Amino acid sequence: MAINMVADHAVWPKVDDAIFGLAAKAKDAIDKYGKENVIDSTLGALVDDDGNLICMDTVYSELKSLPNAEIAAYAQVAGQPDYLKAVQEACFRDYRPKAHIRAVATPGGTGSVKHAICNYSNPGDSILICDWFWAPYVTISEEIGRTVTKFELFNEKNEFNIKSFKENFETLLKKQKRLVTILNTPANNPTGYSLSDDEWTQVLDIARENAKNPENKIVILVDVAYIDFAGIGLERRKFFTQFSDLPDNIFIMVGYSMSKGYTMYGLRSGAAIGISSNEDIADEFYYSCMHSNRANWSNGTRGAMSVMTHIANDPVKLQAYEDEKTKYKMMLRKRADAFVEASKEAGLEILPYRDGFFVSIPCKDAKKASDELIKENMFVVSLKKGLRFAVCAVSEEKCKQAPAIIKKVLDRLD
Repeated sequence: MAINMVADHAVWPKVDDAIFGLAAKAKDAIDKYGKENVIDSTLGALVDDDGNLICMDTVYSELKSLPNAEIAAYAQVAGQPDYLKAVQEACFRDYRPKAHIRAVATPGGTGSVKHAICNYSNPGDSILICDWFWAPYVTISEEIGRTVTKFELFNEKNEFNIKSFKENFETLLKKQKRLVTILNTPANNPTGYSLSDDEWTQVLDIARENAKNPENKIVILVDVAYIDFAGIGLERRKFFTQFSDLPDNIFIMVGYSMSKGYTMYGLRSGAAIGISSNEDIADEFYYSCMHSNRANWSNGTRGAMSVMTHIANDPVKLQAYEDEKTKYKMMLRKRADAFVEASKEAGLEILPYRDGFFVSIPCKDAKKASDELIKENMFVVSLKKGLRFAVCAVSEEKCKQAPAIIKKVLDRLD
């Protein structure tokens, strides 16, 4: 008879990570058939046309120039003060809300998700997310005794489904009297969708209406992990100003990550940024998250914090960094445009794409479709509702080729 030594709440299915498993298969295919004959659309990281991970020179030259002690030393539990200032500037740029704002360093954007769910919902609560979502939202929720409820991201016209959002938002809030909802925008993973400024207005109008009941506590976590690769210039940051002058019982958290914009995937650095019209509530956020930092991972990566701070405080370094990032942002846009245009030509249905690393293809049996695509030497991640194609990881030329191959396989399965 099998014995569980872990506590009951810590028993989980014995499954490996599906994405990294698929990536391993893609590597085997490249070794066997040559990289020119394989389309590897698995991992969500920027790679060049030869399949090599892009590591920004301006970032890593700064990291390597730091004194060893500055890389090795402990950071403060809440994060270095100069970093907490720099990360707010990097996040908001010209669109800082008129509000009381505090920041706490976290290991990537994931840490901010953990803080939002753990510190702003009660055990047994349900977290509201959309039905095209980053899987760790569910993993983190379940780990700490929460569940998730999903609203439909798109309506029948492939527009943001504000009706589904409102219905689920109000149903949960009526039941729980407090609600954490996560909106992964701009550049949603896995669809590449970004809420427009008008759509943000509609979301906040719903929140304000429900905030008229003083018993309701509304927390919106905005996961902006991909914001540095969204839109033209700073246009996808304009919505931040809508977080000014909100009622006290609407609290906004922003999950910022250095993983994408600084290509620092493995150095695990980011921030949870709290926004409130009430200074006491902003301070409460800071001390709550600082306590959670100490309880979970103690402190963040000092070297990564120093890199952002040094770049932000030197106009020459900052301009060089922005120029390099823009180059890769344009590369990504060309790849995405090529995939979207080729999808139209092939008659392949895709979800509305606006920004970011991924495009999604709705289909009935995504796992079977992914398995069939492997036979074509194409590796595409299967989700519950479709396939995720990582334009960030595929050359522009292959982005032009891929939709016709996917369409052929999907037609074969119908």
